[in-house]
Amino acid sequence: MIVDDSLTVRTIFKRMVESDPALVIAGTASSAERAIAQLAAEPADVVLLDLEMPGIGGLSALPAILATPGRPQVLVVSSLTIDGAEHTLTALQMGAADTLLKPRPGGFTDDYRAQLLGKIRALGTRPPEADKPSLAPLAEPSFARPGRTRLALRPEVVAIGASTGGIHALGMMLRRMGPGFDLPILITQHLPASFMPVFARQIESACGRPAHIAADGLTLAPGRILIAPGHGHIVIRRRGTSTLTVQVSEEPAASGCMPSVDPMLTSLATACEGRVLGVILSGMGRDGALGARDLVEAGGTIFAQDADSSAVWGMPGAVARAGLASIIAPPERLGDAVMAQAASPTASVTR
Repeated sequence: MIVDDSLTVRTIFKRMVESDPALVIAGTASSAERAIAQLAAEPADVVLLDLEMPGIGGLSALPAILATPGRPQVLVVSSLTIDGAEHTLTALQMGAADTLLKPRPGGFTDDYRAQLLGKIRALGTRPPEADKPSLAPLAEPSFARPGRTRLALRPEVVAIGASTGGIHALGMMLRRMGPGFDLPILITQHLPASFMPVFARQIESACGRPAHIAADGLTLAPGRILIAPGHGHIVIRRRGTSTLTVQVSEEPAASGCMPSVDPMLTSLATACEGRVLGVILSGMGRDGALGARDLVEAGGTIFAQDADSSAVWGMPGAVARAGLASIIAPPERLGDAVMAQAASPTASVTR
């Protein structure tokens, strides 16, 4: 469903969507109120939602839209996605899955159409039941390999990677990690650079800890949260025997993402000799899979979000299918599991 108060925009988006024979328009609406009424009768898999509209507006209507019978994924398509990063990130925190800038006149190009259709297809696709690993008990991994046992040490760092749908999941997970959690946290979330200051404030509100955008020379400290900037990857180096420092790298990553989760996890595998807990949340693509393998091979641990709670089970699905995830679960349960592992000096894990 396309929800926008501009007839011109609705018409352009409708033509773009209908250019893909695999996609069907469930309806169009010029206001959030009309969208909610239509979605009650004609469910949709994906809703393209403008935030700035007369009436209650897209942001206020978002919870009701998400609760309609089709339980749609919401793609925020709004001119506010740059000038109003606060509104867009609030929508993403509330459960919108992804965002895409509505271009100015003349900007509805073939490249824009390809980007839009790619996001719609990803959000509207669910992995088949046979491809979903079952939830794992907290005490044991999902993909056990008989005959191999290792000792999972208390991690020095928790590193989190996320993309589409990840902001909502991240908030739910962090809210389960109470004031007693004192490990440094690194976060790589796929977002434009202009969104990062607002995103950092959101993270501070979610967990009650200071959050900073990573920069060269910053050190990891207990309870400190560092967020990858939009223009570079977090890379961690060890200085001396106890100090972990940040380097921001702009080198192209194998995933093509900027920032990318892979360099963060790979550098931590070396700097911490595997004493790291990595968490991969909802997101398109495979970013994080290469770094997760390096981390597990160094003795680290990976948790992954489950398919049912993910907006897109691309990134967590990649590590789950590769047998790298010790726990596959919804965000709240992942938060509990992170707390449990951080609280115990050691934990026996069979792999």
